[in-house]
Amino acid sequence: MLEYTGIRVRDLARARRFYCDGLGLRFLAEGRMAAGGRWEDLEDPQSHQRLELNYYPDDPPYREGDELDHLGFVVGDVAGTIQRLEALGARVRIPPFEEHGVRLAFLSDPDGVWLELNQYLRSDEAPTSRPME
Repeated sequence: MLEYTGIRVRDLARARRFYCDGLGLRFLAEGRMAAGGRWEDLEDPQSHQRLELNYYPDDPPYREGDELDHLGFVVGDVAGTIQRLEALGARVRIPPFEEHGVRLAFLSDPDGVWLELNQYLRSDEAPTSRPME
């Protein structure tokens, strides 16, 4: 299930203002990544589609063309999904790890687009919520 689209931004406050004030999305949640970056979840109040804003302080440096960060998918079995996608040409970029009751992995498709796989390990964890740190 496609859960959200993640884009890379240079300024979280500016991006939130643009998408919320300019396009009517609403702020849902924010958090810090284990590697030091920050993320914010926004949602369209009509379609309920989610946009994740991702900010990485300096690593890797931001380059024009890096705006699409990744597509986030909820899967029932990260290991099985990785095996299936590797057979179709995917490359594992960050092997599976667990964080806040979620098993995560990052892959790239045959064209280099990054995918995040999320397997919720706790039955009380809703697929549309993000764990906060």
